[in-house]
Order: sequence, then C-alpha cells, then structure tokens
Amino acid sequence: MAVNNLDLSIKKNSFTGFLGPNGAGKSTTLKILTHLISATSGKAYLNGIDVTEDPKRALEGVGAVVETPEFYTYLTPRETMKYIGEIMGMSRESIAADTDAILEKVKMVEWTDKRLGTFSKGMRQRIAIGQALMNDPNVIILDEPTSGLDPRGMAETREILKNLRRDSNNLTIVMSSHLLHEVSDLCDRVALINHGTLLVHDEIGKLAKAGGERRLTAKLTGIPTPEVIKRISDLGNVKSAERFGNDIEIYIEGEGAAVAGLFSDLASLNAGICGLTEEDALEATYLSLIKESR
Repeated sequence: MAVNNLDLSIKKNSFTGFLGPNGAGKSTTLKILTHLISATSGKAYLNGIDVTEDPKRALEGVGAVVETPEFYTYLTPRETMKYIGEIMGMSRESIAADTDAILEKVKMVEWTDKRLGTFSKGMRQRIAIGQALMNDPNVIILDEPTSGLDPRGMAETREILKNLRRDSNNLTIVMSSHLLHEVSDLCDRVALINHGTLLVHDEIGKLAKAGGERRLTAKLTGIPTPEVIKRISDLGNVKSAERFGNDIEIYIEGEGAAVAGLFSDLASLNAGICGLTEEDALEATYLSLIKESR
C-alpha cells in the first residue's frame, strides 16, 4: 500500500518540504493531489475543493511539476507558454503578460525564442517551473525539482524557488525532495512520511530540535590532548566531548545562543581549534524517525 491513511493538512502560504525514503509514498501522494492517479479510498482537497469529485475546479489555482517534464522540443519558451496558456483558457493579453514576467522569474529571458530541443536539463526544468506559474496559481506542487540536475542547475533552481517564495505574498508550495540540506535551505515546514504513513509534520525549526542535543565537531591544528578534551567538557552547556580521530565531537544542549556561547568559550581556551561545524539537526532527526518507523 503506497499511502496508508495519510492525514496531512498543508498550512496556507507555507513552503512545505515533503520528505521520505524511496517508496515512502511521496510521489503517489502528489499524483493523487494533482489527479494524475486516483486513490482507492479517502479524500484529497486543494483550496478546500475535493480533487476526486471536482478535479477541474480543484486544480484551477494550482501549478505543478510532477516527475520529469516533457516538452515539444521544436517550440520556444514563448511558444510553450502560449500553448499552456491557451489550454488554460487564458486571454491573449494575459498570456503575453504572464510569459514575459515568468521568463524573467525563471531567468530564461535570454533564451525566449530558442528551441527547447537545444536546452540543458536544468534549463528545461526552469521552463517547467515557469509553466507551473502560468495564470498566477496560489498553490505550487513540485516533485523533486532538482533531481538529476548538475550542481549549477540545482543552485539555479533553488535560487528561483527562494525568490519565488520571497516575492509572493499568497503562495503555498509543496515540494518533495531527497535532499535534506535543500529542504533546510528552502522550506519553513516539513512533513515526513514512511511506508505511506505520516510520521511528523511541523515547523522545520521545531523538527530540527526534536533530537534534543546538538553535535558539533571541532577541528584542531594538532592532536587533541586529554587536557584539552577535559577543558571543553567542563564548559557550560556541554554534555560531553570525545576525541574522534584528530577532531573533537562536542555534544551540547540549547539553541542558537548556546552555540554562539560555545564559539566564544572555545576561542578563549587557546587550544588550537581552527574550525567548528554543526551536524545537520534535520538530518539527525530524519534518520532517527525513519529508523523508529521500520
């Protein structure tokens, strides 16, 4: 069973990261929401309208990029947007205005009249996001929008999504992803599923703190001595400090202020610490919850 009694309500005007391992039910859920497949039971709503009963009206204010987008490669971005706009029933004037504004948002103005067949995968993905923005939707659904892109394409896509979220006052985004740092960077909420069941849905800051303590790794210019490790262990908010190769793993309790205080305390020790990195708290929580749900 791909989705099992999934009960999930997405907060309006949020950017929600939809997380889960392969086979967890993420794509199935998004396909049900966009009416690409039908659920065997249950209900799915968009803007309060039941997708299973009235898909046309439910999807009126929704843009989506689900799985790998396909295009008529002999068309240009301008022609592609015109084609999509006509399918949506938009006026000629609205199509022209939306096309210019959207191609600016997805950074494709320079290639407005080039054939899509000459585009890289990252460029086509930007056009796919542009299609999802036609007719000014208030909900956008994205299924792993950076999947298969090279580092530059991933960075460009994330920048577009950041700008989109920043510049839109009435936009709800749901994005599935396997990349936890991507979700941390873009989203303000996270929904985590496994085996088709919702494990947790909360603000990303609260979820990242769900594990309780934070782990940081201190890098030294030399080999850590027992004396240095003890001095670090005795600092305020430090639960423990242990040698790990030539590094020291430090476990602390507290939020941002505790980490800032640790920075200051470590500098005062003059112990030859040349770097301090924090473990991705969302990743730690994710792995813990997935392990518990097996």
